[in-house]
Amino acid sequence: MRLVPPALAAWIAAAVAVGASGRWAVRCALVCVGAAAGLLVVRAWKERRGLAARRGPSVTAVAAALLCATAGAASAGLHAADLHRGPVPGLARQYAHVTAELTVTSDARTTRPGVRGDHTLPRSLVLDADITRVTGPDRTSADVRTPVLVIAPARGPAAARWQRLLPSTGLRLTARLAPPTGGGGDRAAAVLRVPDGEPPQAVRPPTAVQRTAGGLRAGLREATAGLAPDARALLPGLVVGDTSRVPPELQEAFEATDLTHLLAVSGSNLTIILVLLIGPPGTALRAERGGLAPRLGISLRTTALLGGALTLAFVVVCRPEPSVLRAAACGLITLLAIGTGRRRQLLPALAAAVLLLVLYDPWLARSYGFLLSVLATGALLTLAPRWSAALRRRGVPPRLAEVLAAAAAAQAVCAPVVAMMAARVSLVAIPCNLLAEFAVAPATVLGFAALAAAPVAMPVAELLARCAAWPAGWIASVARAGAGLPGAEVAWPGGWRGGLLLAAVTAVAVFAARRLPRHPWLSAACALLLVLAILRPVPLTRIVTGWPPPGWKFAMCDIGQGDASVLAAGEGTAVVVDAGPDPRRVDRCLRALGVTRVPLLLLTHFHADHVAGLPGVLRGRAVGEIRTTSLQDPPEQSAFVRRTAAAARVPLLETVPGDHRRIGPLSWRALWPQPFPTPLPEEPNDASVTLLVRSGALTLLLLGDLEPPAQQALLRAHPILPPVDVLKVAHHGSAYQDPALLARARPRLALVSCGRDNPYGHPSPRTLAALSTGGAAVLRTDTDGAIAVTGAGRDMRAVPAGRDAL
Repeated sequence: MRLVPPALAAWIAAAVAVGASGRWAVRCALVCVGAAAGLLVVRAWKERRGLAARRGPSVTAVAAALLCATAGAASAGLHAADLHRGPVPGLARQYAHVTAELTVTSDARTTRPGVRGDHTLPRSLVLDADITRVTGPDRTSADVRTPVLVIAPARGPAAARWQRLLPSTGLRLTARLAPPTGGGGDRAAAVLRVPDGEPPQAVRPPTAVQRTAGGLRAGLREATAGLAPDARALLPGLVVGDTSRVPPELQEAFEATDLTHLLAVSGSNLTIILVLLIGPPGTALRAERGGLAPRLGISLRTTALLGGALTLAFVVVCRPEPSVLRAAACGLITLLAIGTGRRRQLLPALAAAVLLLVLYDPWLARSYGFLLSVLATGALLTLAPRWSAALRRRGVPPRLAEVLAAAAAAQAVCAPVVAMMAARVSLVAIPCNLLAEFAVAPATVLGFAALAAAPVAMPVAELLARCAAWPAGWIASVARAGAGLPGAEVAWPGGWRGGLLLAAVTAVAVFAARRLPRHPWLSAACALLLVLAILRPVPLTRIVTGWPPPGWKFAMCDIGQGDASVLAAGEGTAVVVDAGPDPRRVDRCLRALGVTRVPLLLLTHFHADHVAGLPGVLRGRAVGEIRTTSLQDPPEQSAFVRRTAAAARVPLLETVPGDHRRIGPLSWRALWPQPFPTPLPEEPNDASVTLLVRSGALTLLLLGDLEPPAQQALLRAHPILPPVDVLKVAHHGSAYQDPALLARARPRLALVSCGRDNPYGHPSPRTLAALSTGGAAVLRTDTDGAIAVTGAGRDMRAVPAGRDAL
């Protein structure tokens, strides 16, 4: 444990100094050096006087920790200084157009599309680079070495060329500089935004090493091209961290089950390779070797050299991600111990790896990926053996005890960090990791074999890839099944307070778990409660929360800033109107309502806050057909709906104006848009399909996002529009409402779907006041959560679920 305090000291100092000013880093280094020197002087003085040292931490150990903190602060200060040196930061603050020569330092990666208001943010390609020469607007040139973040469009003919760029490639670009958006501690001095359609202009090819690594990665992609979709997307990610094919819904499933460490290449991949050479980690405390090396008669030093070559090749091919660097540093230190015939101890190797890496790259001190990798490895080396021994003493088979202890230990130390980042806790992480663990090793070994075989024998590589597709497909199935459970994850406070709270809860749970085996009935009750919390059967949820109420007829889901409504059409059957912006939230709402069959999904118009959640409605449900408005605008969202419906093999049709339909107790009529010769609206909101619905004696008017001109045209087209019981207020309760339509509808209950703290001011106080003045009771999802309507006439009532109830 002697190396642990110095490593922690360097880590903390680097994490603080990398976002601070250079003066602060210098002061911190001087204070630490002075304190270390003072301690050593005092110790020498006491030794000369023969004074006995008190019990406590060794002076040498404290001084070593202070000196490592000095080194960490100094390294961070020097690296951070690079961000402020030269003309690039000043040009970025001016948002200047520059001509830059730069060296690519990473692969291009695709940003994840998000929903902002009614549109989807476009995908972009992001890559890291170092500017080596910059020419400003005044034609002045300067040789520099400044790290920047390059953002290029992910669509268009030039996108494929950007995606094929390899690290070490030299480029010349004319683009706009902008300040970084990450604030203090950002490793890029500026952002270089490439104009749409601008291809990369290469002025220097990548190095031979990077060309070889790129060829291996491309060979693996080619070998996996014919596999099933999940295996095709997942296998390159498992082997070399190439997640370019992973669709958003699969990424979300891995996040919900805390299996994302399998998508980013982790130390387990390198461990699997080295185990084949030097034996399993269980022999790490002995100088004797296991694995293939002794069976092939390879000497200690040759074994170390071979292992080092494999480790360096692993880093180059899989890219120097934080977890890869941590695993490589640990592996190289262990191989050094083998080469010198010394004992192999993995905890000192981990501490030494952390110390060396933080000094080499201080930005790792603020990397969540590096933190999670170190915490998980530390848990496997310290907690997992003890927990495994405890399980074996209680009769658990050795192999199962080892795997269960490893999964529990890693989850216990990593969950608080995940909660701090993502404000959620996965309840299915441990069982999903256990089920996936058995498939990781065969998928990785076969995947690396396909990677190696692709350059020389592509048919062999394809055969190996098909074999690896079985375990890879199993891992994807585990992730999808786990994420599909109603209680797969629960909301949790984010930030450092949420992380500390979960750490305290985890410590209490571990303390209680040590005593539960003495009380078998209590253990069984706790296990049953956990299973019920994950499965969330609707009858039990209704008893505990009171939501959804029995006999509900209409429900408005709490899906943030967007729309998703549900009309009950029989046991487990419902008509869904709009899907909201988030697949997970609409899926969670439908599961809470017990909806397993959707004979009709109506998308009122193609804005992202109404259609982006479509995969969540389709997930695990029988959907009869999807109907949409006739205005295919915005075109990118219309194309998304067509692709998603085609992939799910669900018919996609346009709503027929004036259409009358009935399903079970439901009947409805499409009031808008009007049939020809009425001109088709030119604005997507005004093309919203508007329904007048009857559910028994209950009448509802669902207005989509109609704006006042379309609302007025609706009144002219239907002059005898009857009063309704429930009004789905148009456009999230915006200020743009037609008073005449509100007066004609005279709703008894007005429901507004909007997101908490949305930037649009929805719902408008003026609209809320107009509805209340007209005699309507108003409920809104941002304050009341999901809302269900039961009964009819005088017995009609609205039952809110409350914030975060689902």
